[in-house]
Amino acid sequence: MLIQVLVCIIAGLGAGVGTGLAGLSAAAVISPMLITFLGFPAYEAVGIALASDVLASAASAATYGKNKNLDVKNGLVMLCAVLAFTVVGSKAASLVPNAAMGGFSVFMTLLLGVKFLLCPVLTAREPGEQKSLRRRVVQSILCGAAVGFICGFIGAGGGMMLLLILTSVLGYELKTAVGTSVFIMAFTAFTGAASHIAIDGWPDPVALIVCILATLAGAQLAARFANRASPAALNRVTGAVLAVLGLAMILVKFLL
Repeated sequence: MLIQVLVCIIAGLGAGVGTGLAGLSAAAVISPMLITFLGFPAYEAVGIALASDVLASAASAATYGKNKNLDVKNGLVMLCAVLAFTVVGSKAASLVPNAAMGGFSVFMTLLLGVKFLLCPVLTAREPGEQKSLRRRVVQSILCGAAVGFICGFIGAGGGMMLLLILTSVLGYELKTAVGTSVFIMAFTAFTGAASHIAIDGWPDPVALIVCILATLAGAQLAARFANRASPAALNRVTGAVLAVLGLAMILVKFLL
C-alpha cells in the first residue's frame, strides 16, 4: 500500500507540473507509471489519469484566466471540433491494424521541449485582435479537428498537440497557449474519464484519490509560477520539464 501511494504521489505531482506549466495531459505521465511500476491494467490507468486531469486542468485554466492568459471564445470553438473529431479518429483507428504509433506522444513531449529551449515563443506571432472573427473561427475549427482526429486515432498526445498548434500555427504566446490548452483539456478529460468509468467501473479508489490530489497540487503550483514568470524564463523551464519528462517516458516505455 505504501509503495502504491508513493508512486501515485510522484506520478501525480509530475503530471500536475506538466499540466500547469505546459498543458501536458496527465495521461502522458500517470498512465505509464501506474502500468510500469504498479502493474495496473492500461484501461484502468488511463481512466485514473483522465480523472486526475479534470480538476488539475480546470484549476490551472482558472489561474491562467485570472491572469488574462486564456482565450475562452476560440477555446470553446476548438473544443467542439476536438470532441467531434476525436470520435471520428477513434472510429478510423478501429478500422486499421495497430500501427507503431504508441510512442507518438512520448517523442512529441521530448521534441516540443527541445523546441521551447532552442526556439522560445516570447510574443504572439500575430495578435488575435488583428484577425477577423471568421478567420479565427475557421482556424480554430480546422486546428481542433486535426488535434481531435490525431488524439482519437492514436489515443494520446492531446495536450502536446494543442500546445504545438496554438503556438506554431495560431501564433499564441506561450502563456495564453497553455491557458487555452488546459481549458480545453478540462472538458475533454471529463468526457474521457466519464466514459472509462461508465465502461469499466470505478478504478482503484486509493490510486484515484491520491493521483487526483497530487496532480491538483502540482498543477496549482506550476500554474502560479508560470503566470508570474517572464516569457524567456517560462520557455526555458517549460522546455526543460518537457525534455526531462520525454526522456523519462522513453526510458520507461522502451527500456523497462
